[in-house]
Amino acid sequence: MRSKDNYEREIKFPGVELDKLRERLIELEAERKGPGAFEDNWILDRNDELRSSGKILRLRTDGSRARLTFKGPLQMEGNLKVREEREIDIGSAEEARALFGHLGYVLVRRYQKVREEWLLGGVTIALDHTPIGDFAEYLEGHRPAAGIAGEQRLSDLVIEARRDDRA
Repeated sequence: MRSKDNYEREIKFPGVELDKLRERLIELEAERKGPGAFEDNWILDRNDELRSSGKILRLRTDGSRARLTFKGPLQMEGNLKVREEREIDIGSAEEARALFGHLGYVLVRRYQKVREEWLLGGVTIALDHTPIGDFAEYLEGHRPAAGIAGEQRLSDLVIEARRDDRA
């Protein structure tokens, strides 16, 4: 999720117990933005030109739509990963893959996940279930001012969920 300045700001927390974190979000009266959605993500590159410069070209489908995303080189602001992000909706993921194939782009990585998003105090929190593990992600989009307070809030919730898991 990007802000109005076309920059994505995020932090990921791996190894999260999603059920416990979801319960805590409900207790805090967070708003669930919709049902979990299956996402299929294709990372495309041509002769390693994007990866070698820290850029990403991603084609994503989530059942209801397809999107093409460019991500610029990664920068760090404290614990936040920050990068330029440009995204457009496209009509057909298959046609986009074929078009990029004709331009020499090939699939270099594919990953899938089920994502559900919650809104808590103006901050979007994503819960991701993937084949390699579960993650919580703080996404700073439309309210960049939430900044460190939003990041800290999710960090506290993750620590709480992990502590409850050990009790």
